[in-house]
Amino acid sequence: MQVHDEDKPYDDINITPMLDLAYVLLVIFIIMTTAAVQGIKVNLPKASASISMAKPQTKAITVSDTGQIFLDAFPVTIGELEQRLREQKALTPDFPVIVKGDANVQYQKVVDILDLLRRLDLTQVGLVTGKQAS
Repeated sequence: MQVHDEDKPYDDINITPMLDLAYVLLVIFIIMTTAAVQGIKVNLPKASASISMAKPQTKAITVSDTGQIFLDAFPVTIGELEQRLREQKALTPDFPVIVKGDANVQYQKVVDILDLLRRLDLTQVGLVTGKQAS
C-alpha cells in the first residue's frame, strides 16, 4: 500500500493547455498571413463581358495607379519582369498571363508590358477588367 505524501510537490507540469494555445495561435497566424497576401488593389476599367483566366500557374502582372509594376504582388522593374518571365517560360513554355492595369494609369505602361509579352512570345494573355454597372 502506498502512502501519499501531502507535502510532496508536483513532479510534472501539465502542458496540454499551453499546447492548445500554441496550436490556436498557429492557426490564426496562418489564416491572417494567407488573407494578407491577396494582391495589389487597383481600380479596374469596366467591360461589358468578362472571361475567367483562373488556371494553375497563371502569372498576374499588375500596374498600380502610380505606375508601379507588380508580378504576383511583388514589385518589379520592367527589366526584372522580363527576366522572371523568361525564367518561367524556360520552366513552363505555355503559361497564361493576366494583366491588371489601374484605370488611372498611363496607357503607355500597359502597352510596354503587352509589348514585352509579345517579344517573349507569350500568347495566353488576358486583360482583367471590372464588371460594367448596368
